[in-house]
Amino acid sequence: MTYKPDYLDDILVRMAYHSSGIEGNTISLPETVSIIIENSLPGNHKSIREFYEIENHKQAFNFLLDQLDVLPPLTVGLIQDFHALLTDRLQHDRGRFKTAQNAIIGAEFKTATPAETPYLMTQWADNTSYRLESAKSIPELLNVLADTHIQLERIHPFSDGNGRTGRLILMYLAMRYLKAPIIISKDDRAKYMELLANQDTAGLADLLKQSLDYEKERMNQF
Repeated sequence: MTYKPDYLDDILVRMAYHSSGIEGNTISLPETVSIIIENSLPGNHKSIREFYEIENHKQAFNFLLDQLDVLPPLTVGLIQDFHALLTDRLQHDRGRFKTAQNAIIGAEFKTATPAETPYLMTQWADNTSYRLESAKSIPELLNVLADTHIQLERIHPFSDGNGRTGRLILMYLAMRYLKAPIIISKDDRAKYMELLANQDTAGLADLLKQSLDYEKERMNQF
């Protein structure tokens, strides 16, 4: 699938804005355009961390596009590479799995232990690849993407940056198997968090389909 350069810029800006915004980043969409497209730091913004959270999406997205050219197997190493690029200059343990137990604010379930994480992530990558390769229809693909996204969130393999990494992997897999990106809007944050908490695969698949339909229409506009 060949994407128009302007559309790729559009995806990157919206992905960086919405995914970071879901995690509480306060940088606006116009400011995101300044950072991503114009390589400038908005003068009225004081948080370097928020700037890097946005700016790091650029190198992570370029890496994503490189992977779409060669289509490597989905591996633990690839997931760690995505995380390392997204958390560059933000985490001392970027690209490495957690070494201490973590938790999700407000969640009632327990995330995987550090000892369990490497095995569970290898199992997750192998299982996700197998299910996506075996899927025969768009609804089936969306269901697999929703289910495995929920599983990844519950493993919570990194000390921080799990949400942004999970959504970037979701975008990568959507572009690989559905030939269009999926971007979860920050406007849907409450609904998205509820779907994750309730392990509502069908509900999340429906949310992903809404994004997929929107992106297919937007792709034609470019």
